[in-house]
Amino acid sequence: MSSAAPTAPDAAPEQAFRLAGRVKGRPRATRLLAAVSRHRPDLLVALICVVLAGWLTHGLWPDPTGRVLALNPEDQTLYEWFLAVDARALLGDFNLLTERLNAPDGVNLMANTSVIALGIVFAPVTLLLGAPVTFALLAAANLAGTALAWYLLFHRTLRTRRIAAALGGGLCGFGPGMVSQTNSHLHMTAQWLVPVIVWLVVRLLRAADPEPAAPDVTGRTQPAVPDRRRMFTSAAGLAAAISAQVFIGEEVLFLAAVTLLVMAISYAVVDRDLARRALPGFAGGLAIAAGLALLVLGYPLWFQFAGPQGVADGMFTPAYFSADLSSWWAVSPLSVAGSDESARLTTGPAEYNTFLGWPLLLVAVGCAIWVGRRRLVFACVVAGLVMGALSLGPEVVLGGTRTALPGPYALIGGLPVVDGALPMRFALALLPIVATLLVLAVDRALRSTGRARRLVPLAVGAALLPIFPTPLPTAERPAVPEFISGGHWRQCVRPGGVLVPVPLPTPKEPWPMRWPTAANAAFGLPEGFFIGPYGRGGTAAMGTFKQPTSALLADVARRGDQPAIGDEQRRQAARDADFWGASCVALTDDAPHADSLRATLEQLYGPATRLSDAWIWRV
Repeated sequence: MSSAAPTAPDAAPEQAFRLAGRVKGRPRATRLLAAVSRHRPDLLVALICVVLAGWLTHGLWPDPTGRVLALNPEDQTLYEWFLAVDARALLGDFNLLTERLNAPDGVNLMANTSVIALGIVFAPVTLLLGAPVTFALLAAANLAGTALAWYLLFHRTLRTRRIAAALGGGLCGFGPGMVSQTNSHLHMTAQWLVPVIVWLVVRLLRAADPEPAAPDVTGRTQPAVPDRRRMFTSAAGLAAAISAQVFIGEEVLFLAAVTLLVMAISYAVVDRDLARRALPGFAGGLAIAAGLALLVLGYPLWFQFAGPQGVADGMFTPAYFSADLSSWWAVSPLSVAGSDESARLTTGPAEYNTFLGWPLLLVAVGCAIWVGRRRLVFACVVAGLVMGALSLGPEVVLGGTRTALPGPYALIGGLPVVDGALPMRFALALLPIVATLLVLAVDRALRSTGRARRLVPLAVGAALLPIFPTPLPTAERPAVPEFISGGHWRQCVRPGGVLVPVPLPTPKEPWPMRWPTAANAAFGLPEGFFIGPYGRGGTAAMGTFKQPTSALLADVARRGDQPAIGDEQRRQAARDADFWGASCVALTDDAPHADSLRATLEQLYGPATRLSDAWIWRV
């Protein structure tokens, strides 16, 4: 007999109403706390990623405007200028061809790694706090965001344990190649959309794989059909992600596309039934995604390749930017177990893309063998071998010596678009590929009950430890002249006009580009650091030709000698100022051989006017 008290007939509806009120109508703060509690492990992973990214870039944080990445300050100067120009979109002053550099011809932003999408999204930060602050934020956010995005993909798509997914995400976001590219290559480290693209491709494939419908009333099974609604939403999402990535970094998108293509072909080889069932719908979905993306990207891509100041080819020599075969088992100098000696195996501190170290390579091979004959493992192994081989470039280099042995890259070199990606950067695809193998192995071990439960995670941890990153070196940078920071430049050049700094910026010495950056790109400069069609026959080149007056002033700045100035030099100086559309010429006290430069400029343009900490000539 039940001991419960009798309930009035109307008590059940009232009790149900109160229960619903506690669940559905509970305060917003309570629902937020419940959501935080439910996602606490994911939030913890996110916090660890943010803290690690902040620690790696902490040298910039005491004073982003006064600190610079010591290993690649030239590129940081360029990207800060890009961010300043991109931010002007918020002011309604933005074009794909900007005249704020290389006046009067301008610079094609689509032909340069101008991270347009990032610059526009972070425009409020740039306009309020300055481009150096935005750069520091993005340098850290790209590392943390990439790691977190891969973690979520591994955990939620592969259904792996969180600890396994976190290890894989950490390698993807903080691997040697990513950390080295953080030395000013924002377009290469902003890879947090790549896992989204992979997820959408997988979602499209699953939607395209038809499943038999339930039997009808007659007991007959209906023909298998794809989930067309899910296919379209996946294709639309894929188009949006691809479009956004183009305006962040096209090279990353290209590498992701090549890797996914190799994996798709490998997957189809070992699972022909899946290929036969899903290929028509999958190909159709990709066609829809491509069509939708072209609606957004058609004009920008035309502008990049055929528009004013556009370039249709890459400017870097594949043979020079090839990975040294011996660099694969070396450890990056930016890792805890690395040494400066291994730096000779690459072209610079921003390109330690292949430095995985022999412990990680051995453990990755062991994990691939131990996990077994899974289709995903096979696809990862094939893609890893292909991308690793392509990174070797057109000729294999071993220990700094060219072997005359042709590399696989020679088969695709010279094809359209391909030359726009440096061969050694194909190795960046190995980070998520190797991470996937490690994630699968660690997850399998954690689900087992034998010795592998401890040995596999320990082996993976031991292999990752030598490549654990160290903080990026930073250094102080000279302050922007008061002439610029105090806004005094407005007295000699109108907003949108052209200011000629002396000496003018070059790809190797772009420092005057910090002037317009500090002024949110409110004025333009002649010449500068950018990619444009100034090579032989109009091919892509870094920078542009120097005008005679610019070359003369650069020589004075380099040597300190005062040249003989006559009427011809004065006439040429006037013609050059007119060609640039210059409002005034400015020389600051910290310029190299400032006294010689001032004397030369006075012979060219007449007496100078002192304005704050600069000498100016209105021309």
